[in-house]
Amino acid sequence: MSASTVTVPAVEAPARDRTDRTGWWKVVPFVVIALVAVVGPFLLPYDPTRVVASASVPPGGDHWFGTDSAGLDVFSRVVAATRLNLVIAGLVTVLATLIGALVGILIGMNESRRGPLGLAARGLSRLVDLADAVPAIVLGLVVISFFGASAPTIVVCLAVILSPIQIRLIRTEVLRVRAEAYLDAARIAGVGELRLTFRHVMPNSVSAAWENTSVVFAVSIIVTAALGFVGVGMPPPTPEWGAMLSRGAPDAVAGRWWSATFPAAALALAVGAFALAASEVLRRRRR
Repeated sequence: MSASTVTVPAVEAPARDRTDRTGWWKVVPFVVIALVAVVGPFLLPYDPTRVVASASVPPGGDHWFGTDSAGLDVFSRVVAATRLNLVIAGLVTVLATLIGALVGILIGMNESRRGPLGLAARGLSRLVDLADAVPAIVLGLVVISFFGASAPTIVVCLAVILSPIQIRLIRTEVLRVRAEAYLDAARIAGVGELRLTFRHVMPNSVSAAWENTSVVFAVSIIVTAALGFVGVGMPPPTPEWGAMLSRGAPDAVAGRWWSATFPAAALALAVGAFALAASEVLRRRRR
Protein backbone atom coordinates (compact mmCIF):
# COMPACT_ATOMS: atom_id res chain seq x y z
CA MET A 1 0.00 0.00 0.00
CA SER A 2 1.57 3.32 -1.13
CA ALA A 3 1.82 6.26 1.22
CA SER A 4 -0.51 9.08 0.35
CA THR A 5 1.12 12.38 -0.63
CA VAL A 6 -0.18 15.66 0.61
CA THR A 7 0.23 18.68 -1.64
CA VAL A 8 0.72 21.93 0.21
CA PRO A 9 -0.47 24.90 -1.83
CA ALA A 10 2.04 27.67 -2.37
CA VAL A 11 1.43 30.74 -0.28
CA GLU A 12 1.71 33.94 -2.23
CA ALA A 13 3.29 36.96 -0.64
CA PRO A 14 0.83 39.67 0.24
CA ALA A 15 0.49 42.41 -2.35
CA ARG A 16 1.64 44.98 0.20
CA ASP A 17 4.92 43.11 0.78
CA ARG A 18 5.59 42.90 -2.94
CA THR A 19 4.92 46.63 -3.27
CA ASP A 20 7.31 47.37 -0.42
CA ARG A 21 10.06 45.34 -2.05
CA THR A 22 9.66 46.90 -5.48
CA GLY A 23 8.70 50.45 -4.50
CA TRP A 24 12.26 51.66 -4.01
CA TRP A 25 12.77 51.89 -7.76
CA LYS A 26 10.99 55.25 -7.54
CA VAL A 27 13.98 56.64 -5.65
CA VAL A 28 16.51 55.50 -8.26
CA PRO A 29 16.00 58.31 -10.83
CA PHE A 30 16.72 61.04 -8.28
CA VAL A 31 19.71 59.12 -6.90
CA VAL A 32 21.13 58.96 -10.43
CA ILE A 33 20.58 62.70 -10.92
CA ALA A 34 22.22 63.41 -7.54
CA LEU A 35 25.23 61.29 -8.55
CA VAL A 36 25.49 63.22 -11.80
CA ALA A 37 25.47 66.46 -9.78
CA VAL A 38 28.25 65.20 -7.50
CA VAL A 39 30.50 63.31 -9.93
CA GLY A 40 29.56 64.75 -13.31
CA PRO A 41 31.52 68.05 -13.15
CA PHE A 42 34.74 66.07 -12.68
CA LEU A 43 34.13 63.99 -15.81
CA LEU A 44 33.13 66.68 -18.30
CA PRO A 45 34.61 66.36 -21.79
CA TYR A 46 34.85 70.16 -22.19
CA ASP A 47 35.01 73.28 -20.06
CA PRO A 48 31.37 74.43 -19.74
CA THR A 49 32.34 78.12 -19.77
CA ARG A 50 34.64 78.19 -22.83
CA VAL A 51 34.02 78.14 -26.55
CA VAL A 52 35.03 74.68 -27.83
CA ALA A 53 33.62 74.51 -31.37
CA SER A 54 31.65 76.34 -34.00
CA ALA A 55 28.26 77.75 -33.12
CA SER A 56 25.15 75.53 -33.29
CA VAL A 57 26.86 72.25 -34.12
CA PRO A 58 24.22 69.46 -34.06
CA PRO A 59 24.56 66.48 -31.67
CA GLY A 60 27.20 64.02 -32.76
CA GLY A 61 30.26 62.05 -31.76
CA ASP A 62 32.40 64.98 -30.63
CA HIS A 63 29.56 66.88 -28.96
CA TRP A 64 26.86 64.53 -27.68
CA PHE A 65 24.30 67.30 -27.17
CA GLY A 66 25.73 69.66 -29.79
CA THR A 67 26.85 73.24 -29.17
CA ASP A 68 24.85 76.39 -28.56
CA SER A 69 24.87 79.69 -30.46
CA ALA A 70 28.11 80.72 -28.74
CA GLY A 71 29.98 77.46 -29.43
CA LEU A 72 29.70 76.13 -25.85
CA ASP A 73 29.29 72.38 -25.39
CA VAL A 74 25.67 71.73 -24.35
CA PHE A 75 26.32 68.37 -22.69
CA SER A 76 29.04 69.79 -20.43
CA ARG A 77 26.85 72.74 -19.50
CA VAL A 78 23.78 70.60 -18.73
CA VAL A 79 25.80 68.34 -16.43
CA ALA A 80 27.57 71.26 -14.73
CA ALA A 81 24.25 73.07 -14.24
CA THR A 82 22.80 70.01 -12.51
CA ARG A 83 24.97 70.59 -9.45
CA LEU A 84 24.21 74.32 -9.28
CA ASN A 85 20.45 73.97 -9.68
CA LEU A 86 20.14 71.07 -7.24
CA VAL A 87 22.30 72.76 -4.59
CA ILE A 88 20.30 75.99 -4.85
CA ALA A 89 17.00 74.10 -4.67
CA GLY A 90 18.14 71.98 -1.72
CA LEU A 91 19.38 74.96 0.30
CA VAL A 92 16.24 76.94 -0.48
CA THR A 93 14.07 74.03 0.63
CA VAL A 94 15.89 73.62 3.95
CA LEU A 95 15.99 77.35 4.73
CA ALA A 96 12.37 77.94 3.70
CA THR A 97 11.24 75.04 5.90
CA LEU A 98 13.25 76.30 8.90
CA ILE A 99 11.87 79.82 8.47
CA GLY A 100 8.40 78.38 8.06
CA ALA A 101 8.71 76.32 11.24
CA LEU A 102 9.89 79.23 13.38
CA VAL A 103 7.49 81.85 12.05
CA GLY A 104 4.55 79.46 11.74
CA ILE A 105 4.88 78.32 15.34
CA LEU A 106 5.31 81.91 16.52
CA ILE A 107 2.14 83.02 14.74
CA GLY A 108 0.08 79.99 15.65
CA MET A 109 0.93 80.13 19.34
CA ASN A 110 0.42 83.87 19.80
CA GLU A 111 -2.11 85.28 17.32
CA SER A 112 -5.07 84.64 19.65
CA ARG A 113 -3.41 86.45 22.54
CA ARG A 114 -4.15 89.99 23.64
CA GLY A 115 -1.52 92.66 23.95
CA PRO A 116 1.52 93.56 21.83
CA LEU A 117 2.61 89.94 21.21
CA GLY A 118 -0.76 88.93 19.83
CA LEU A 119 -0.97 92.11 17.74
CA ALA A 120 2.49 91.46 16.29
CA ALA A 121 1.58 87.84 15.50
CA ARG A 122 -1.62 88.87 13.71
CA GLY A 123 0.22 91.57 11.77
CA LEU A 124 2.90 89.08 10.75
CA SER A 125 0.20 86.67 9.63
CA ARG A 126 -1.33 89.33 7.35
CA LEU A 127 2.15 90.11 5.97
CA VAL A 128 2.68 86.42 5.18
CA ASP A 129 -0.69 86.30 3.38
CA LEU A 130 0.31 89.35 1.34
CA ALA A 131 3.70 87.88 0.40
CA ASP A 132 2.04 84.59 -0.58
CA ALA A 133 -0.36 86.43 -2.87
CA VAL A 134 2.44 87.95 -4.97
CA PRO A 135 4.00 85.63 -7.59
CA ALA A 136 7.42 84.36 -6.53
CA ILE A 137 9.04 85.35 -9.82
CA VAL A 138 7.92 88.98 -9.37
CA LEU A 139 9.35 89.16 -5.86
CA GLY A 140 12.52 87.49 -7.05
CA LEU A 141 12.98 90.05 -9.82
CA VAL A 142 12.57 92.93 -7.37
CA VAL A 143 14.88 91.55 -4.67
CA ILE A 144 17.65 90.38 -7.01
CA SER A 145 17.60 93.70 -8.87
CA PHE A 146 18.48 95.38 -5.57
CA PHE A 147 21.06 92.92 -4.20
CA GLY A 148 22.56 91.52 -7.38
CA ALA A 149 22.66 88.02 -8.86
CA SER A 150 24.80 85.45 -7.06
CA ALA A 151 24.20 81.99 -5.64
CA PRO A 152 23.94 83.14 -1.97
CA THR A 153 21.61 86.00 -2.95
CA ILE A 154 19.33 83.67 -4.93
CA VAL A 155 19.25 81.11 -2.11
CA VAL A 156 18.34 83.64 0.61
CA CYS A 157 15.92 85.47 -1.66
CA LEU A 158 14.02 82.35 -2.71
CA ALA A 159 14.03 80.93 0.83
CA VAL A 160 12.32 84.07 2.15
CA ILE A 161 9.94 84.26 -0.82
CA LEU A 162 8.89 80.59 -0.63
CA SER A 163 8.74 80.38 3.17
CA PRO A 164 5.07 81.55 3.28
CA ILE A 165 4.12 78.18 1.78
CA GLN A 166 5.54 76.46 4.86
CA ILE A 167 4.51 79.19 7.32
CA ARG A 168 0.81 78.91 6.49
CA LEU A 169 0.94 75.12 6.59
CA ILE A 170 2.67 74.98 9.97
CA ARG A 171 0.41 77.69 11.40
CA THR A 172 -2.60 75.56 10.47
CA GLU A 173 -1.05 72.53 12.14
CA VAL A 174 -0.22 74.54 15.29
CA LEU A 175 -3.83 75.72 15.55
CA ARG A 176 -4.96 72.10 15.28
CA VAL A 177 -2.49 70.86 17.89
CA ARG A 178 -3.36 73.69 20.28
CA ALA A 179 -6.92 72.39 20.49
CA GLU A 180 -5.83 68.98 21.78
CA ALA A 181 -6.91 68.09 25.31
CA TYR A 182 -3.49 66.93 26.47
CA LEU A 183 -2.14 70.48 26.06
CA ASP A 184 -4.84 71.81 28.38
CA ALA A 185 -3.92 69.09 30.85
CA ALA A 186 -0.25 70.07 30.62
CA ARG A 187 -1.11 73.73 31.29
CA ILE A 188 -3.18 72.73 34.30
CA ALA A 189 -0.20 70.69 35.53
CA GLY A 190 1.91 73.86 35.42
CA VAL A 191 3.92 73.34 32.23
CA GLY A 192 5.10 76.68 30.82
CA GLU A 193 4.20 77.87 27.31
CA LEU A 194 7.81 77.77 26.07
CA ARG A 195 8.34 74.19 27.20
CA LEU A 196 4.91 73.27 25.89
CA THR A 197 5.77 74.71 22.49
CA PHE A 198 9.08 72.92 22.04
CA ARG A 199 8.13 69.63 23.69
CA HIS A 200 4.61 69.08 22.35
CA VAL A 201 3.52 71.59 19.71
CA MET A 202 6.62 71.65 17.51
CA PRO A 203 7.09 67.86 17.10
CA ASN A 204 3.42 67.46 16.20
CA SER A 205 3.29 70.41 13.78
CA VAL A 206 6.42 70.38 11.61
CA SER A 207 5.92 66.93 10.09
CA ALA A 208 3.46 68.36 7.54
CA ALA A 209 6.08 70.87 6.41
CA TRP A 210 8.67 68.14 5.82
CA GLU A 211 6.10 66.28 3.74
CA ASN A 212 5.62 69.47 1.71
CA THR A 213 9.32 69.84 0.88
CA SER A 214 8.84 68.22 -2.54
CA VAL A 215 6.62 71.15 -3.52
CA VAL A 216 9.12 73.75 -2.27
CA PHE A 217 11.99 71.93 -4.01
CA ALA A 218 10.13 71.83 -7.33
CA VAL A 219 9.04 75.47 -7.11
CA SER A 220 12.56 76.61 -6.20
CA ILE A 221 14.08 74.84 -9.23
CA ILE A 222 11.43 76.31 -11.53
CA VAL A 223 11.76 79.85 -10.12
CA THR A 224 15.58 79.67 -10.32
CA ALA A 225 15.31 78.63 -13.95
CA ALA A 226 12.72 81.35 -14.60
CA LEU A 227 15.04 84.01 -13.16
CA GLY A 228 17.84 82.74 -15.38
CA PHE A 229 15.51 82.70 -18.37
CA VAL A 230 14.59 86.40 -17.99
CA GLY A 231 18.24 87.33 -17.48
CA VAL A 232 18.46 88.08 -13.75
CA GLY A 233 19.78 84.73 -12.57
CA MET A 234 23.37 83.59 -12.38
CA PRO A 235 25.69 85.80 -14.46
CA PRO A 236 26.93 84.36 -17.78
CA PRO A 237 28.64 82.15 -18.72
CA THR A 238 27.73 80.25 -15.53
CA PRO A 239 25.96 77.03 -16.60
CA GLU A 240 22.37 77.18 -15.38
CA TRP A 241 19.31 75.52 -16.93
CA GLY A 242 17.17 78.67 -17.17
CA ALA A 243 19.93 80.73 -18.78
CA MET A 244 20.59 77.90 -21.22
CA LEU A 245 16.90 77.85 -22.16
CA SER A 246 17.00 81.59 -22.74
CA ARG A 247 20.09 81.30 -24.95
CA GLY A 248 18.67 78.33 -26.84
CA ALA A 249 15.14 79.66 -27.45
CA PRO A 250 16.05 81.64 -30.62
CA ASP A 251 17.92 78.60 -31.96
CA ALA A 252 14.91 76.37 -31.30
CA VAL A 253 12.69 78.72 -33.30
CA ALA A 254 15.16 78.43 -36.18
CA GLY A 255 15.08 74.62 -36.01
CA ARG A 256 18.25 74.11 -33.95
CA TRP A 257 16.37 72.37 -31.17
CA TRP A 258 19.19 70.81 -29.14
CA SER A 259 20.47 73.82 -27.20
CA ALA A 260 17.05 74.35 -25.57
CA THR A 261 15.66 70.82 -25.51
CA PHE A 262 18.34 69.20 -23.35
CA PRO A 263 18.27 71.79 -20.52
CA ALA A 264 14.47 71.68 -20.54
CA ALA A 265 14.55 67.89 -20.32
CA ALA A 266 17.04 68.03 -17.43
CA LEU A 267 14.82 70.52 -15.58
CA ALA A 268 11.71 68.38 -16.04
CA LEU A 269 13.53 65.17 -15.06
CA ALA A 270 14.94 66.71 -11.87
CA VAL A 271 11.54 67.97 -10.71
CA GLY A 272 9.75 64.74 -11.59
CA ALA A 273 12.43 62.49 -10.08
CA PHE A 274 12.43 64.35 -6.76
CA ALA A 275 8.63 64.30 -6.59
CA LEU A 276 8.60 60.55 -7.30
CA ALA A 277 11.28 59.84 -4.69
CA ALA A 278 9.63 62.04 -2.08
CA SER A 279 6.24 60.38 -2.58
CA GLU A 280 7.75 56.92 -2.02
CA VAL A 281 9.71 57.97 1.07
CA LEU A 282 6.65 59.66 2.59
CA ARG A 283 4.45 56.65 1.78
CA ARG A 284 6.79 54.40 3.76
CA ARG A 285 7.03 56.94 6.56
CA ARG A 286 3.24 57.01 7.02
CA ARG A 287 3.05 53.21 7.42
